[in-house]
Amino acid sequence: MGMEGLGKMETQALNVDVIIPAYRPGKKFSRLLAMLKKQTYPIGKIIVINTEEKYWNRVWEEVPNLVLRHIKKAEFDHGRIRCEAVKLSQADVFVCMTDDAVPADTHLIENLVKGFEQRGPKGELPAVVYARQLPGEGCGWCERYTRYFNYPDQSLVKTRADIARMGIKTYLASNTCCAYRREIYDRQGGFISPAIFNEDMIFAGRAVQAGYCIVYQAEAKVIHFHNFSCRQQFHRNFDLAVSQADYPDVFSGLPSEGEGIRLVKETARYLLRSGRPWLLPGLVMKSGSKYMGYFLGKRYQKLPMWLVWCCTMNRTYWEKIKVLDKKVKPDRRNSAKKKAGK
Repeated sequence: MGMEGLGKMETQALNVDVIIPAYRPGKKFSRLLAMLKKQTYPIGKIIVINTEEKYWNRVWEEVPNLVLRHIKKAEFDHGRIRCEAVKLSQADVFVCMTDDAVPADTHLIENLVKGFEQRGPKGELPAVVYARQLPGEGCGWCERYTRYFNYPDQSLVKTRADIARMGIKTYLASNTCCAYRREIYDRQGGFISPAIFNEDMIFAGRAVQAGYCIVYQAEAKVIHFHNFSCRQQFHRNFDLAVSQADYPDVFSGLPSEGEGIRLVKETARYLLRSGRPWLLPGLVMKSGSKYMGYFLGKRYQKLPMWLVWCCTMNRTYWEKIKVLDKKVKPDRRNSAKKKAGK
């Protein structure tokens, strides 16, 4: 189908499937499935790729149109498992979600699909439409502001013309809840694999560079947040930076540090305005952990493997990379495990 054909499809009913990688799914996953059943827009398949069958509850298999695949933890890869899940779908649009993202209402899928009716200022077609993430019960105050900072209440269409103004946020799109046009997804070659992290932004960045647009649909809402510790933030930001270092064609010349500093400043102001100055030391510590993880991750190629092993949150990825690239001998991998306390 050509570009013109894609443009005409907005007046037709688009078929939609939902893809959910799951690992140790719990109560949020149950609520997610329950809310998907209540959506105003019809959903075809709900494709679940579950890591480790022992964590799966068979009661979930009663959900209509559920397609289930179990994998081992060693098989998990952020990009590959989503690519494999897409192969199980023949829908016009597939929605990637995580197992802890709960639709905030019954109109999530409907609003995501509406996002594909948007166009960029030069007629750019949407490659992806991603949802707003809202804090839920138990969300920390700093994390609450982070949700608002990254996912405001105003929708937005982002194109190549916005890079100079928005920088790296032009490419922001999150597989926490993100809809993809299958035709464009296939043209762009799908998600990268192996992927330590950030497969969504890498796809979005390349789509923008190819002349498509990214739609942030604020009316499409999911409840999703993380109250990460300093250590967890360090590991997460290390892997984030590794993904950026490995794909300079997407991220070169678009450093994240400026946005990070702005987030810290805005969060500090928010805490002061809301009368919670005692939370500032925690903000400083967590921000320092984020920066240190990001700093080391951007320079991971200069680090010894044992240190990379200690910094990452995705050790399986490094095992695959070391085997593929033959950069590290098996005896050194064992040494790294020993030094990491394994």
